Amino acid sequence: MNKSFSTFYRHIVEEERKYPEATGQLSDLLADIALACKVISLEVNRAGLIDILGFTGEENVQGEQVKKLDVYANDVLKFVMKQGGHICAVCSEEEENFIPIEDRFEKNKFVSNKYICHFDPLDGSSNIDVNVSIGTIFSVYKRVTNSGPGALEDCLQKGTEQVAAGYVIYGSSTMLVYTTGQGVHGFTLDPSVGEFILSNENIKIPKKSKTYSVNEGNSSKWSNGIRDFISYLKETDPETSRPYSSRYIGSLVSDFHRNLLYGGIFLYPSDFKNKNGKLRLMYEANPLSFLVEQAGGRSTDGIHRILEIEPKSLHQRTPLFIGSTEDVLLAEKFLSEESKPLK
Repeated sequence: MNKSFSTFYRHIVEEERKYPEATGQLSDLLADIALACKVISLEVNRAGLIDILGFTGEENVQGEQVKKLDVYANDVLKFVMKQGGHICAVCSEEEENFIPIEDRFEKNKFVSNKYICHFDPLDGSSNIDVNVSIGTIFSVYKRVTNSGPGALEDCLQKGTEQVAAGYVIYGSSTMLVYTTGQGVHGFTLDPSVGEFILSNENIKIPKKSKTYSVNEGNSSKWSNGIRDFISYLKETDPETSRPYSSRYIGSLVSDFHRNLLYGGIFLYPSDFKNKNGKLRLMYEANPLSFLVEQAGGRSTDGIHRILEIEPKSLHQRTPLFIGSTEDVLLAEKFLSEESKPLK
């Protein structure tokens, strides 16, 4: 197929045809997510022209100041998910609890919705007001209960149970990257036709890189292993392609996107202040880990594979080391050898 004419919806339908038992619900759900993100993209692009920048004056469940565009993106995604009729529960990083959704009535009977959707409506929102790239991260699971509104057990599944995951990055162009477990594919929004068009087919992350992404402002709180790892990357040694270059935007989806395409490691380790890490397992770490593994990369909390972590709560946090396989393995080696554990 000529990728110039391959839209996102056509692509997911073509993938669906490989599975005769497919009902089409997942394809329609992914199309709903794409629609919501087109609406959000339009508002992001107009953010400086309308009254949608700045804070609302409220805090979210994470204790963070909520921005107006956060609220808008969250509302759009919830509305589209509910109207689509394919999910039994929606989980948002901005909401303390999951939102159960009733079965839909169709052809004179109730039909159970099959899926759960988790999303971070606007990752990197602290960068909104200064026009730095931000994004939406999403993750889809099949329900484990039989029928009715979704339950907490539907929402708390390991990352290995994801059936789809992806993100949309709002930058110089708007791009959607997703996987259903059959590779990673990228689509760029063509505003002239209002469609996501296939632009990056079967993305593969380089096995090794020369780039690292980390907030070095936290270095005083790091363990010895993390400090030693970053110091090692900065040393000059042509035989091991060092020194590495530091590239840190402060927007997880933006840093991840760059590293996915060009290679690199993103790390947000635990530290003396955040002993369980800071990033959210369900809304950030799991979906990006599914993507990076499908692209040939690696993702761990420094010891365990992210996708195998058993979630205990919707807003559970985790350390994250994600990116090119050899770079993540090297970070794990330094962590395993550190002499001073966190107290």
